[in-house]
Amino acid sequence: MVDASRDEAQLAVRLYNDSSEVRSFEGFVVHMHLAWLYLLHAELTRDSIDFRYWRMRGRAKRLERVDGEPKRWELATCVRHRWPDKAAPERANLEFFVALRNKIEHRYAREQQALAVSVSGQSQALLLNYEQELTGQFGTGSSLATRLRFPVFVGSFTDEGERTLRRLRSRLPAPLRTFIADYDAGLDASVTQDPRYDFRLRVLQELAPKDPDALAVQFTRYDDLTEEQRATVEAIGRRGYVVVREHKRPVVGHGLLRPAQAARAIQDRIPFIFNTNLFTTAWKKLGVRPLVGDPHPERTIESYCLYDEPHGDYGYTEAYIAKLARECATEAGFRALLGTAPRDKVTGDWVGPSPLTATPPWKRSASPTAQEPPDVDAMRSA
Repeated sequence: MVDASRDEAQLAVRLYNDSSEVRSFEGFVVHMHLAWLYLLHAELTRDSIDFRYWRMRGRAKRLERVDGEPKRWELATCVRHRWPDKAAPERANLEFFVALRNKIEHRYAREQQALAVSVSGQSQALLLNYEQELTGQFGTGSSLATRLRFPVFVGSFTDEGERTLRRLRSRLPAPLRTFIADYDAGLDASVTQDPRYDFRLRVLQELAPKDPDALAVQFTRYDDLTEEQRATVEAIGRRGYVVVREHKRPVVGHGLLRPAQAARAIQDRIPFIFNTNLFTTAWKKLGVRPLVGDPHPERTIESYCLYDEPHGDYGYTEAYIAKLARECATEAGFRALLGTAPRDKVTGDWVGPSPLTATPPWKRSASPTAQEPPDVDAMRSA
């Protein structure tokens, strides 16, 4: 039973780390559920505790059966037996995933990545609690440490990775956001802040000397630090290098800009006028998002633009703003991308030869390069 439990846990982690699996996070939840169930059944069997269901028939007690087999305790009952204290963080974490499995199984396939990001702390705690229970009950020889090595990943170690994770979290469906917030709100702060319920890390990148006995990533417990080291860590937290867990305050579209906001942000970074018409020309030229009326509005270049399904419109990323500002910072770049001449945002004058359409037909010369710039003052008064 212990071997079967370990196999389920390893399969769960493989699925979690395989982003190509459509239902990777659902698979993680289901197989970790089975891993915990088999582990707790193994403990009950070892301790000679009868975990079968019985019912009374008249004066006789009979086993409940399912397809001829005795019905045994499900995970929720095993958890209550193992941790009678309702405030135990391990129990709160497991009951969270039991409820989450019932809510997501065979649903929310498209939101797997967003859900995994939103409950990553609880997922890590679920696995670490399992390892602690496994080795504590059946010895260190049963540890999964040698089989589940520290993964190679990008995640939030890069600016773009962090922005992508934030965008994923904002796409979590409202029913799941409400469920997570309500569940956390029903727990005492001592439970929600316990790493056995939700495991969070503050990671500082630093260069370390080559040491043959050192790991690529080394974790130090707060309780193992000296008073001076604790003061340093707390000071770092006060300066903002800390992940803050917030409750009941989900933000949809965090960090995304609407077209008018994006156009103003670009104009602030370049010497030319940049309005929403030019912004529209740019996304059409670059194919950043589908045209209006496209049957698949969600097919965007996700690093630049994301579709907001509830509102039926689009939000644009900082990466896209930076790209347009970079390409439109010069006259040549502006013309190449947008197919028109730029106008100075201070004077309103055309920079270089004005476009043909800017001159009335009766004033146009044969050569576009010989055109006179328009009377800006007259245009403004008009």
